Amino acid sequence: MEKTIIAEGKTTNEAIENGLKQLKVSKDKVEVKVLENEEKRSFFSILAPRVVKVELTLKEDAKGAKIQEKREIKLTKQEQEKAKENIEKFLKDFMRNLPEDTKYEITTEESGLKVSLTNDNLGYLIGYRGETLYALQSIMTAIAGKGIEQKVRIILDIEGYKAKREKTLEDLAEKVAKTVIRTKKPIKLEPMQAYERKIIHSKLQQNSKVETTSVGEEPHRRIIVSLRKNR
Repeated sequence: MEKTIIAEGKTTNEAIENGLKQLKVSKDKVEVKVLENEEKRSFFSILAPRVVKVELTLKEDAKGAKIQEKREIKLTKQEQEKAKENIEKFLKDFMRNLPEDTKYEITTEESGLKVSLTNDNLGYLIGYRGETLYALQSIMTAIAGKGIEQKVRIILDIEGYKAKREKTLEDLAEKVAKTVIRTKKPIKLEPMQAYERKIIHSKLQQNSKVETTSVGEEPHRRIIVSLRKNR
C-alpha cells in the first residue's frame, strides 16, 4: 500500500523538501502532486502567509518494502519477429494513405521495435510538439503486442523529429538553468511527454547548481527547475 503525506512550504520546492524530510527519502522515490501553489491566491488572501501544499506518495512494491522499478523488457527472437510482423502488416495498410515515396524502417531490439518513417511531407503526422506522433506510437505499441504476453516497446520517429526535439529540449534546459541561477527563483516548464521530461532531467542531472522535480499528473505533468539545496 502506498504511503501518502501532505507537506507545506512557502514555495513549491520548499514544500517538496519538507515532505522528503518527513519521509526520509530522495525525490526519485516519490510521486509529487501540487495541491495548492503560490500562483493561486485570491484578493482576500494577499495579506495572509503564503502556503504551498503538495502531496507526496512513496512508491512501494506489493510487500511495501522496496521502491518500484520498471521491469526490464526482454523479448525473445520469436517475440521480436512477431512484433515486427504485426507492425509491418499495419504499415502496409497505413502507407496507402501517406504521400508517395514514403519509406519505413523497422529495427528489432530486446525491448521492442524502433520504427522510422521518412518523407518530406509528413509534418501532419508529427503534430504540435509531437502530439500526433506520440498518439500514433501508442497505437503501434498496442498493435505490436498482439499475440505476445509481455509489453512491446515501440519507439516511433518521423522525419528525424525526435533528434531535433531532443536538441531543442537540451538547449532549453541549459537556458532555464542559467535563468534559475541568475534570478534564484524556480521555473515551472510547460507539460511534456515522459520521454521529453527525461531529456530535461538527464541534461541537468550533472548540474551542481540546479535540480529538477516532476509535479502534476499526466497529461499535465511538468518539470520544475530550482536551485539545488545544500550546495
